[in-house]
Amino acid sequence: MKKTVFNLLLAIAVVTSFALTSCNKDNPEPPTTEDYELSGSITDVRTLDASIEYKLVGTLIVEDGATLNIPAGTTIKARKGFNNYILVLKGGKINVNGTADAPVTITADIDNAEEGHWGGLIINGKAPLAGGTTGSTEINSAFAYGGNDTNDNSGTIKYLILGYTGARSSADVEHNGLTLNGVGAGTTISDLFVFSGADDGIEFFGGSVSVKNLLVVNSDDDMFDVTQGWNGTLENSYGIWEKSYSSSESDPRGIEADGNLDGATPDQANQSNFVIKNMTIDLRLDPSAATANQMQDVLKIRRGAKATIENAVIKGTGTANDIIDMTDGKGAGHADTKISITNSLTNPVAGQAIRVPDGFDITNLKIENGNTGCPTSVFSWTKYQF
Repeated sequence: MKKTVFNLLLAIAVVTSFALTSCNKDNPEPPTTEDYELSGSITDVRTLDASIEYKLVGTLIVEDGATLNIPAGTTIKARKGFNNYILVLKGGKINVNGTADAPVTITADIDNAEEGHWGGLIINGKAPLAGGTTGSTEINSAFAYGGNDTNDNSGTIKYLILGYTGARSSADVEHNGLTLNGVGAGTTISDLFVFSGADDGIEFFGGSVSVKNLLVVNSDDDMFDVTQGWNGTLENSYGIWEKSYSSSESDPRGIEADGNLDGATPDQANQSNFVIKNMTIDLRLDPSAATANQMQDVLKIRRGAKATIENAVIKGTGTANDIIDMTDGKGAGHADTKISITNSLTNPVAGQAIRVPDGFDITNLKIENGNTGCPTSVFSWTKYQF
């Protein structure tokens, strides 16, 4: 069974939440249903109360011009279902103001939940996409994203835990843990922990936002996904598959990077051109010839994407089919991609260490010793046992 429950972690989050605000003796009445159930639209400014354990009971939309503030220590528990998610529209803002001692937690509303229990967090911004086009939100095409404001600001996210995300309505329509659609560089995102999610831990659909300090554990598909012209930086990223984990996907990867959306528009200008600094992929599985227990590619750079990947490490006892794969039926990765990764797997790769199209110059694709990857110290606040 593909599930991991971090009971200790969630207990700490809940205790922290209620420790922040003691009982108000002047107002002893308990909160009403309206106080703790979240759904519908936010049209102005709403600030949650860390002393209340909220229930996400439907789609919560932060409208254009509105702001959702979530203070340190807040816990939100989501009901099971595809339509239970949080979406920030273009022009809206979300401020997740967690701290190392009191992170914000958004997770399932039951114990022993499984991946895909609820949707996830989606942010739509006004930053450019490949080709200068406007995109349609993957899980609801009624909501557009993208524009021409590279420095668009959708708010601040810091010290956030997302658990059991990735609900789906079909094989092709499913949530990620955190989805960033055309999000601009004016948005601040750091210190995230995404665990036990179906589909991807994080996915960038275009935009220019950068993310720092991201831990992804047991994502069913890709740990880190890029498409549609993303040109930001991901610094300090750590992806883990735990020992008992297996994927239901046919092609799970550490990084999957497309230059344009689904490889359908290879001639568009401004394809994905991003930087990843200090990354570790840790496969703690037993060695296996079974696809479900293998990482298809550690780094899949394809369809015109240009990547600069510095100080990366692949480690663990599990099996990877390829370390670097630049090939794809809809177009190879950009020839100017630069990669430095250290292979510390204890098991030989099942396929090729470096897979490229005929005639591709591999000079800048380096599997070499000496990289240190992502420091685990930046995730001490999560209480995850490395």
